[in-house]
Amino acid sequence: MKLTAAATGFSGPFALGTLSAPGRPPFPGLVVPDGRVLDLAAALGLPDVRALLERWDKVLPRLAELAAGTGRDWLPLDGLRVHAPVEPRQIFQSGANYRTHVIDLAVAHEPEGGRPAEQVRAETAAMMDRRAAEDQPYLFIGLPSAITGPYDDVVLPYWCRKPDWELELAAVIGRPAFRVRPDEALEHVAAYTIANDLTARELVFRRDMPEIGADWLRSKNAPGFTPLGPWLVPAGFAGDPGDLQVTLRLNGQVMQDESTQDMIFDLARLISYASQTTTLLPGDLVLTGSPAGNGMRWGRLLRDGDVMEGTITGLGAQRTRCVAEARDDA
Repeated sequence: MKLTAAATGFSGPFALGTLSAPGRPPFPGLVVPDGRVLDLAAALGLPDVRALLERWDKVLPRLAELAAGTGRDWLPLDGLRVHAPVEPRQIFQSGANYRTHVIDLAVAHEPEGGRPAEQVRAETAAMMDRRAAEDQPYLFIGLPSAITGPYDDVVLPYWCRKPDWELELAAVIGRPAFRVRPDEALEHVAAYTIANDLTARELVFRRDMPEIGADWLRSKNAPGFTPLGPWLVPAGFAGDPGDLQVTLRLNGQVMQDESTQDMIFDLARLISYASQTTTLLPGDLVLTGSPAGNGMRWGRLLRDGDVMEGTITGLGAQRTRCVAEARDDA
């Protein structure tokens, strides 16, 4: 998909992306709101966005200087291809982290003839109150191979019967984080971006091994199941991550439209919790969970030809088309 200057849509004087032109490999780009792009591989000698993030404290002031400059080295955004903005080593994904969303899913997953909807809602709300009080977020690991660009087609695998959308705020780590406290966790965030964490709903729970629980490998990690981007917006420009609007449209109709205020565990607590077990590295992603309005809530899942448009306040917009995969034996 080709973009014009009007399509940048991010807050602040600049953002980062990974872009390419016909006949040349992808390069890290400094993007300014009027639609100009500076090749940072040429300007700074760094090969990709992750290399920038590994030097974030030193690079950020230089990026501000470059964004204010003029010259013949700038490229027009129009005509460039926009890729996923960063290639992470680790993806930390938050499950059941929006109050209304969890209640809706609990009702949707209740077997026919089971508990009344109001009972399910009340019991689920009480469960989330206990979780919040005990400070125990739920995190699992995603695969980098699931990431695709913000305007690429999303292939719905032939075996996936219930593909669903989950638009999410994603934090991008810029400084290694290990056993950090919540009050210092956001100091390790370099930028924010948009992620659509698709799910094969029928595979979330192992029916053959219910005692083990969720199967995130099969349900979350098909190739292209995580459209990412378009931009990395530096944390200083993005505003309060606890007060951003997350909106997804399906074929032009609003399906998700919720504030990050509905999160049970805020971003600082998610980062701190993950860092108690492992080190978060520059370029890693922390996905904060998805708000209410998924396909299970509406009884309408993804189909061939559907177009998803996702926006988060100040972070731009992504647009992806669903394409059904043909079976080899069809």
